Amino acid sequence: MANHTHTDGANAGACCEPELGPMAPAATLVAAPGTFRIATMDCSIEESEIRRVVEPIAGIRGLHFQLGRRLLRIDGSDDALPMALAAIRKAGFVPEAVGAGPLASADALGHGHVPAHDHSREHDQAAVSGTSIYARLAAALGLALAAECVHYFAPDTIAWRVGGMLVAAVAIWLAGIETYTKGLIALRRGRLNINALMSVAVTGAFVIGQWPEAAMVMALYAIAELIEARAVDKARNAIQGLVELAPDDAEVMLDGAWQRRKAAAIGIGTIARVRPGERVALDGTVLKGYGSVDQASVTGESMPVDKGPGLPLFAGTINVDSELEYRVTAAANDTTLARIIHAVEEAQGTRAPTQRFVDRFATIYTPTIFALALAVAVLSPLLLGWPWLEAVYKALVLLVIACPCALVISTPVSVVSGLASAARRGILIKGGTYLETARLIKAVALDKTGTLTEGKPKLVEARAWGGADDAGAWQSLAKSLAARSDHPVSRAIAAGLDVAPAEVDAFKALVGRGVEGVVAGRRLVLGNHRLIKERQQATAALDAELEAHEAQGRTVTLLADEAGVRALFAVADTLKPGSVKAVAQLARMGVTAVMLTGDNPTTAQAVAREAGIADARGGLLPQDKLGAIGEMQKRYGLTAMTGDGINDAPALAQADIGFAMGAAGTDIAVETADVVIMNDNLGRIAETIALSRRTHAILWQNIVIALAIKAVFFVLAVFGSATMWMAVFADMGASLLVVANGLRLMRD
Repeated sequence: MANHTHTDGANAGACCEPELGPMAPAATLVAAPGTFRIATMDCSIEESEIRRVVEPIAGIRGLHFQLGRRLLRIDGSDDALPMALAAIRKAGFVPEAVGAGPLASADALGHGHVPAHDHSREHDQAAVSGTSIYARLAAALGLALAAECVHYFAPDTIAWRVGGMLVAAVAIWLAGIETYTKGLIALRRGRLNINALMSVAVTGAFVIGQWPEAAMVMALYAIAELIEARAVDKARNAIQGLVELAPDDAEVMLDGAWQRRKAAAIGIGTIARVRPGERVALDGTVLKGYGSVDQASVTGESMPVDKGPGLPLFAGTINVDSELEYRVTAAANDTTLARIIHAVEEAQGTRAPTQRFVDRFATIYTPTIFALALAVAVLSPLLLGWPWLEAVYKALVLLVIACPCALVISTPVSVVSGLASAARRGILIKGGTYLETARLIKAVALDKTGTLTEGKPKLVEARAWGGADDAGAWQSLAKSLAARSDHPVSRAIAAGLDVAPAEVDAFKALVGRGVEGVVAGRRLVLGNHRLIKERQQATAALDAELEAHEAQGRTVTLLADEAGVRALFAVADTLKPGSVKAVAQLARMGVTAVMLTGDNPTTAQAVAREAGIADARGGLLPQDKLGAIGEMQKRYGLTAMTGDGINDAPALAQADIGFAMGAAGTDIAVETADVVIMNDNLGRIAETIALSRRTHAILWQNIVIALAIKAVFFVLAVFGSATMWMAVFADMGASLLVVANGLRLMRD
């Protein structure tokens, strides 16, 4: 709602947080320096007002809003900060320094105790209960009905009229005295917001003798806003579902015994355990036990993931089937889940392009309607001969219609819902700008290693060569040598051969070629084609075989003795299971996939063919990838880059949108990319584009709904067919419609 009165909750409103009592326990985060809590700031209109008075101040570098938690971080010089705070106070807000240190999320700060439209209350008034709100509104509605009864059924005497007016005045006071308070402040500052409009409209109706309708309009307005606030709150607090995932305490080993301790008090390096069916309290590395963990809350993976010693655990995930002991690797305020929550809250504080457009439009729309209403009240009796009271009444109806509530909340609700929906799938979108822009992606540059492929070489073929018999024996000999080497290819061979190794004597590494040693009394080498050529053991048939493997993107290692080559082992970085499907999904959406890799062109082409990618570019250095992104932007248009967020940092920065893959637990990817996919599912890119397209469609549906309803009732008001009641219901009805439409994104 546009700058609503947010006091004792009587005017609980749509774009703000209502009084519903305390929320569930929340994760603890850390407040950055220059962070302030503003209890009366929870709407995009308040954000716009603060931006308007603070951004022009010299030395202000940026303003970072978290409306759901009523926080503002001011990035500016030491000289600019006092001036910014003074400007905020002059605008009618009370900033309270939070400082650098532990900072609980919304509920822990008392945000859950601040009624939605309580924008004139001080912090010490924030404990008003939800029950008192309902009681006040019930009393206001009852008195408004009593005023209507007096008007229609009581004798038309001065005593009854005065009594009815007093009843109506009390109803208006209960439902909207705060609206008047804020409305007068707004009018004194020359601002036309909902408080000013409602104050003028209700006062005007009361003065011209429509006091029963004035009381009923204010009561219905407050009730409708309270209902609307509950709906908007569902989107604003969507991230609360993630906050509640991490348990408050954990079982840890202290003084030789297992004890329960608060998660916030558990330090890094502590040994903890999680029983079957419990949620993991803190990030850690498994020390003991094997089992499955449901990581859907962090990575979006639909199936549980097997865990064992050395593998990571994430806070908020569910231990499915066996007890696990783990070493804590992150404090409660720095877990992967806590960082996701913080990033989403930061993203919710950014304004999407459509939202910026709507905010600019609203600043023009409301004064324009106000001027038209004034013209109807003053000019229509003079020019059209309308009765003065009728003209004034029509003007008052127009003032209520002028409320830009539905228009203003249409975008933030949809954007917040889209961001929350993405987070639940393991897609972290770092702002409404990227959520909206992703729909325009025309090409996606894909890194090969770790993005399209597993990033780990695997043994894909092992067979005897040159008439060698007993393949199992040769495999055992090869594994014996491979197990002694730390080369990735050797490790892949050793891991892929399911045979027992033998003792190796006189082991020696042949740099750049392979290894050699004596196994079971036989001198053997395990190496590349170059080594075999040096030993003059290469043949035409062997060369042809190796070329065939290399054309498939494989690396071949050969086992040879003094007589010749005895076995060959092909290793490859295999495609991820969903890569082919993900590339096909992008193609169906009209998005061109291009592979950019530092690997050799032959391997790049082989992997690209398997993945269904027509354009593959190999042998690229980081600066080459940067140039390739620029060329793609010229050729295709808006281009995204997908990589690991570390080696591909220059290309990620050059791209219009950067996607980081498999970022669970890695700080660098979360910080550098615009969109972070918390698992290795390449299909999430297509999901992000689809979500962006759906969000954009809903954004404009909401804008059309809001403006269309306003236009219809504007015409009805001008021709005398609309009442103030109808105007209030139209305004709140439109608001509820756009909220409900925006919330559909959370159900996708």
